This record gives sequence, structure tokens and C-alpha cells, in this order.
Amino acid sequence: MSTRPAVPPSRPLLGRRTVLVAAILALGAVSGLAVGLRPADLVPHGRGWELTLEFLAAALRPALDHEAVSVPPGTPAFPLQVGAALLRTVAYALAAMSLAVVAAAPLALLASGAWWRGRGRLGSGVRWAVRGLVVVLRSVHELLWAVLFLAAFGLSPATGLLALALPYAGTLAKVWSEILDEADPRPAAALEALGATPLTRFLFGILPVALPDVSAYAFYRLECCVRSAAVLGFFGIPTIGFLIARSFENLHYREVWAQLWALVAVVLVLEGWSARLRRRFVA
Repeated sequence: MSTRPAVPPSRPLLGRRTVLVAAILALGAVSGLAVGLRPADLVPHGRGWELTLEFLAAALRPALDHEAVSVPPGTPAFPLQVGAALLRTVAYALAAMSLAVVAAAPLALLASGAWWRGRGRLGSGVRWAVRGLVVVLRSVHELLWAVLFLAAFGLSPATGLLALALPYAGTLAKVWSEILDEADPRPAAALEALGATPLTRFLFGILPVALPDVSAYAFYRLECCVRSAAVLGFFGIPTIGFLIARSFENLHYREVWAQLWALVAVVLVLEGWSARLRRRFVA
């Protein structure tokens, strides 16, 4: 008796991933048309090419001193000025992240289904209310928070710290709550089978499993916060962004690139440091 070779199942002409990518590209094209984007808008006009090339060429010759012909008496040397601005940038990021972590920890617990499991129906209502608050915090960009706090407090350290801390607290709370919910449930289930209370099950069955990923994500967000602190300098906050904006307005492109390269170096150092810490916590 002859047997027929197995016929492989037919595959659709277009896979799901292909359809998804095509849909995203089509949506991007429609969105561009909706906002009136034209290819000609992407081409510099007038002296645009000249200024663009001049700016890019300055990247190869970053300034080591002030470009201004006359510098006001008492002005620090350019490298010292950049170094002090970088330290302030990192200080703002560290202080803001400290506030964000303190605020995000209880919010993450209250927004997590793992925390409320086995605690009755009241937990569901509290959880969704907290999740709504978290959505509000992280939906408003730090630049918009900065505009609000500039009107409320003026140009003060509180403006920069709160503008950074609030959206980062919301982002941390959202991701941390998801990490808690997606933690391996087997240790908690084993404790529950032994008659452990919901609090004991969470503290010893879920939290230790999720803590490495929680810590790793916090270190990653610190890198992002440094970049956000730099951007707040364009609003007058005394970070490296303030010096970059001032140099750019004066067409001192070599100063701009010196400050940008210094910021890149700081971010790379922080990225390397946090990557080592993430590997240490996750391993």
C-alpha cells in the first residue's frame, strides 16, 4: 500500500508581521498627509544648507574656550563652566529620581493585581483608581509639567525637580506594577497552599522574584532622566541644556558641540555603570 507524502500546511500569502508592518507604514503616511508634511519641507532653504554644514563641521572642532570675543569679568573658564553644568544636570536627575521612586513604590503596589489578589472586591476599585492616577502622571510630558510649575513657582529648583519627578513616578509605577503582575506565580502559589496570608504571599513569594527587574528598570530610567534634565535647561533651569541653548542662540556652534559631547560622555558613563548594576541585580 503506497503512502502519499505529507503535504505541508499552506501558508497565507502575507504573514501577520508583514501585514502589521504594512499597516504601520500606511498609518505613518496617512498621518504625514494629515499634518500637511511635504517632502520639500525636509530640504533646507536659503542659507539653510550653509548653516547646516557649518553646524555639522563644528562637531569635529569642539571649543575648548569661550568663543565670544569679550567675556564678562569673573566668568569661569569654559571647561569649568561645562563641568559645573553637567554636575547640576546629574544632581537634578538624581534628586528627581529619588522623589519618583518614593512616590512610585506605593503607587505600583496599589496598581498591581498581585497586591490585591485575595483581598476582596474593594481592591479592584482602588486598583483602577490608582491606575488612572498613574496614567495622568505619565501622560503629561515633563516639558508640560515644567511650563505649569514655572507659572506656579517661577524659575526655582522645585520647578525642575517636580517637572521630572511626576512623569517618571507615573512611568515607574506603571512598569513596576506590570512587573509584579508578571512575576513567576509558583513561589506565591506554594506559600498560598501552605496557608500563608495574602501579605506573606506577596512579600515572600512575589516581591523577591520581581525585585531584580524592578531595580534594573529604575537604573535605566535614571539614564533617561539625565537627558530630560538637560532638556529642561531650554526653559532656564541651570542644567547643561541652558548653556547649549545660549551658545546656539549666539551661533557659537563649537561651544554647542563641546557641551553636547560632554553630555554624551556623561550619559555613556552612566549607561555603563547602570548596565553593570542591572546585570548584578538580574543575575
